[in-house]
Amino acid sequence: MESFLLQLFIFLAAAAIAVPIAKKLGLGSVLGYLMAGIIIGPFGLSLIADIEEVMHFTEFGVVMMLFLVGLELKPSLLWQMRTPILGMGGMQVVLSSIIISGIALMFLPWQQAVAVGLTLSLSSTAIVLQTLREKGLMNTSSGRSIFSVLLFQDLAVIPILAVLPFLATIAMHDGGQHEAALFDISVLPEYMQIIITLLAILSIFFIGKYASRPIFRTIAATRVREIFVAAALALVVGISILMTAVGLSPALGTFLAGVVLAGSEYRHELESDIEPFKGLLLGIFFISIGASLNFTLIGEEIMLIAGLTAALIAFKWLILVGTSLIFGMEKKDRSFFAVALAQGGEFAFVLFQFSRINGVLPNQTIEPLISAVAISMFLTPLLFLAHEKFSSSAQGDEEDRRDSDTIDHTGHKVILAGFGRLGTDLGRFLISAGVKPVIIDHDADNVDVLRKFGFEVYYGDITRLDLLEAAGAAEAELLIITIGDIDKSRKLIELAGKHYPHLKIAVNASDRTSAHELMDMGVTNIRRETFGSALALGQDSLKLLGFDPYEAHKLMRIFRKKDEEMMPELNKMRHKSEDSYISMYQKHSEDLEKLMALDLNLNMEEIDKAWTASNPEK
Repeated sequence: MESFLLQLFIFLAAAAIAVPIAKKLGLGSVLGYLMAGIIIGPFGLSLIADIEEVMHFTEFGVVMMLFLVGLELKPSLLWQMRTPILGMGGMQVVLSSIIISGIALMFLPWQQAVAVGLTLSLSSTAIVLQTLREKGLMNTSSGRSIFSVLLFQDLAVIPILAVLPFLATIAMHDGGQHEAALFDISVLPEYMQIIITLLAILSIFFIGKYASRPIFRTIAATRVREIFVAAALALVVGISILMTAVGLSPALGTFLAGVVLAGSEYRHELESDIEPFKGLLLGIFFISIGASLNFTLIGEEIMLIAGLTAALIAFKWLILVGTSLIFGMEKKDRSFFAVALAQGGEFAFVLFQFSRINGVLPNQTIEPLISAVAISMFLTPLLFLAHEKFSSSAQGDEEDRRDSDTIDHTGHKVILAGFGRLGTDLGRFLISAGVKPVIIDHDADNVDVLRKFGFEVYYGDITRLDLLEAAGAAEAELLIITIGDIDKSRKLIELAGKHYPHLKIAVNASDRTSAHELMDMGVTNIRRETFGSALALGQDSLKLLGFDPYEAHKLMRIFRKKDEEMMPELNKMRHKSEDSYISMYQKHSEDLEKLMALDLNLNMEEIDKAWTASNPEK
């Protein structure tokens, strides 16, 4: 017991130290976990002993992750995604298996070559999905394509597990000993194994669709949250045991259960209860991968393993680029799609172990391949970072190569810098009010799209003096900045203040911190990007809660006025100390609450009646 607690402490402490450091350096949490594993592993400080046993346990984190992924999907959504799942995912797995098997065939018997090709065709669901979530890319077009391929790969594990025993060529002398299970269906006739497997899958649908709801309803009625947590974990663990018993992937079983439960009223409760366990187990799983790297073998076979790793990433990258071309993926998404999926996957550890037990692959073949897969997984976060820097640099070079547009500024009194989501609405408002601004944006694609809609938008970097001059800054009265990038906004304000001090400036700030930075530059006309929308939504919310429409409107105006009055005072206090700033912020908030409560109690019945009578909302 003490040994287990010590091991657990080491894992948790390593994660708590390494991940914040990695995040601070911009490397992401996954790379932090992997580095922590290397440090505490047998080839680092040797703080942990049995890596295989730990990894076997923490693979359950992948199972939980796929359960949560399933909870986010409804069968209707899966049906809508059938083309990318079956098309892109199927093509990637088939092409990768064929090409990798073909290369392996030059060194191995065909049965072993096929086993290697099938195993290495899979990518890391855990690392890739974790990275996409951290970067907020799950709902982008490339994110959805990557998810579709990963989903097909996870489904493909089942037929791969079914095929591998037929590729066995090595005689086993251990009597076929396997881990103990509740029951072993392999001793049954083949037709009975098929029937039991189908019944197991059907039972998942039955439990998720019918049995789970009354069970969770009864448990929820107790209002004891830990019992609900226990039931949620029991569901995932039970399905995993059932799938393992019939020879299927536990990850697939829990994924199917998640899909079935996606329409349940308890979906969000299940997500919130399982999420912490999933994150913790996944983190320890990544640490285990880092710790499992056999540096002795890597040192002895450095050229072989480096070549295997490079070949694995390179060939999968080429296959993925070809797949993205066939399915018409946008050019800007192709390289990201390929980089994201070019590594080996965590299921490779499972499949290689399965191949070893069933006499499909010899140990001398498995060991260097496992090292290559682990290294490719370790390199994935670095490849993400390299791709980000390269793509940003390439985009910048492309924009630099495009010449700025020639601007006709005759008669314009307003320059609008930035025509994104905020600038577009602002520009439409000004044009509708009879004020036609000179509109400049630095996003070439955005400019081309907006021109199709009839907007007169010019391409160029407004932070350049020559372009600001060409926009008519010498004759204009007002410069409106809606760039959104605080560094570019500050650069433009400095440029305009130095060369065109007569220009009035109005600027948007993405948040309160940006607003304070702009105040320090002497700008007074600042609007926080989401502040107006927040107040409007708050006013609507009060009306939905039964507040009189005029009361809601009045409270919104009081809050706006007092918050705007508070900002300059807070900005002065911000330069003194953080404690003084927080203290003043809290005092202002308390005063504002008292003022609004007092206003609600004032007797303004006659004014309210007059306002309500003319208010169309009433």
